[in-house]
Amino acid sequence: MSPDGFVPWPADLAHVYRAAGCWSDRTLGSYLWEWAERWPHRTALVDGPHRLTYAELAARADRLAEELSRRGLGRGDVVLVQLPNCWEFVAVTLACFRLGVVPTMMLPPHREHELTAIGAHVGAKALVVPDTWRGYDHQDLAHRVAAALPGAPQVLVVGARVRPDSVDVRGLLAPGGDVVARRRRLDERAPAPGDIALFLLSGGTTGTPKVISRTHEDFRFSIDNCTRACGITSDTVYLAVLPVGHAFPLSSPGVLGTLYRGGRVVLLPSPQPETVFTAIEAERVTVTSAVPAVALKWMAAARTSTHDLASLRYLHVGGSTLAPELAAQIGPALGCRLQQVYGMAEGLICYTPPDAPAEVSCHTQGKPVSPYDELLVVDEAGRPVAPGAEGELLTRGPSTPRGYFGVPGQNELSFTPDGWFRTGDVVRLTADGDAVVCGRVKDLINRGGEKIAAAEIELLVQELPEVAEVAAVPVPDPEVGERVCVVVRLHPGRELTLARISTALTARGLAAFKIPEHLVLLDELPHTAVGKADKKALARLLATPVRSQLAA
Repeated sequence: MSPDGFVPWPADLAHVYRAAGCWSDRTLGSYLWEWAERWPHRTALVDGPHRLTYAELAARADRLAEELSRRGLGRGDVVLVQLPNCWEFVAVTLACFRLGVVPTMMLPPHREHELTAIGAHVGAKALVVPDTWRGYDHQDLAHRVAAALPGAPQVLVVGARVRPDSVDVRGLLAPGGDVVARRRRLDERAPAPGDIALFLLSGGTTGTPKVISRTHEDFRFSIDNCTRACGITSDTVYLAVLPVGHAFPLSSPGVLGTLYRGGRVVLLPSPQPETVFTAIEAERVTVTSAVPAVALKWMAAARTSTHDLASLRYLHVGGSTLAPELAAQIGPALGCRLQQVYGMAEGLICYTPPDAPAEVSCHTQGKPVSPYDELLVVDEAGRPVAPGAEGELLTRGPSTPRGYFGVPGQNELSFTPDGWFRTGDVVRLTADGDAVVCGRVKDLINRGGEKIAAAEIELLVQELPEVAEVAAVPVPDPEVGERVCVVVRLHPGRELTLARISTALTARGLAAFKIPEHLVLLDELPHTAVGKADKKALARLLATPVRSQLAA
């Protein structure tokens, strides 16, 4: 591990990937003006009334990059980016790529708990936030977080209400100055292809999300393969409705993949069916992506919708498992073809082909988009399973980092000495090599594609004086897949309600999607032989009539 916490690929393996053409001598920011020169007048971004051409996007991103440099940010510095789906998110990300600044992709629901922990871990020098989002004051949040972090990070704000002690991002993005000279100056101090391009967050089992380092060369390779696997071209109109801080809508192929091929990106702040169907009709959207819960809402709404959805060719669905019988209904309901995706911010991306038969597109999650990605399915002892048998998936390849940023102890658990990443997912491989996701071995709760670490919830609930013991477990839900349930043993004579837990965890700055939605009170929790809460036994218990105790 390097002094800054980055785990590099071994030199011999890096040489193999470069010799094979996986990694090119390019940075992500170097494509910005290539796009602008190839498609100067083509629309790159649509965000409500805002429409930017490729030339306009390049000029504004460069203007912001230089303004960030004037404020002391440079190659290797880290910023937390917590923006909703808006054109400024894309411009900020590309400006960071140009300058060599490393954006850390936070999510709008994150609060003090996550922002402070991640900001301290990566040494953030700035936070980029909206003034408000869905009624919440993110600007005030950012200043509270900045005050708790070393070095007094700057607060940069996107919005109409910018405090005097904040920096107005829209002002920095305003066109002006010598575009050609600015481009030359930024080209001269560009980062290296092997530098960290961005940090993504992993929904880990140990509490605060782990930080995933993605380099310019490995991330570009992933984007390129995703665009090929999904047939993204200059005719593509991609609708981004999932939070673009996630790798799925950002780069798999998502926003960056569409720009990479010269298509048009349409950004929406909400996946509500009426909003989505209106955008599909108005912009003639050809592809979009969703988690199963969102896709099922669209499927139901399409039955009575009068919107013209004929332009939609493909829907990419991933983030959590999708029952085959439901998968078979989605495409016909929306008048498009379904492509299932299975992947992770740690690198591996699998897709079913655009023209796959139903037995593949509805019953599997496809093959790796990269021919250099390796898959290994092992049993609990780490031995390869028989062909077609279930086991934990291990993977490695040109886009799979060699470790998480700055956590050598965790890396010993998550990565094998020879570079295999332990995904924690239980899969089986078909005879043709397609992955079928069957479950997971990690202690995670998958709420609508958001991975919630049970340990994080347990630690916070354990702080309540009423609580003697707690275990966080998933309960099935038809809308979002799973919801958080806390099973609690109380101290004698104490009482506890779900509202009390919600209030306490919200006050601790926990993201709203992590707040427990069910509570079960037990006199005793079942335990394993080593004294830990027996999650398997709890799952069986919650499948019995004790479910009547679940708090709505």
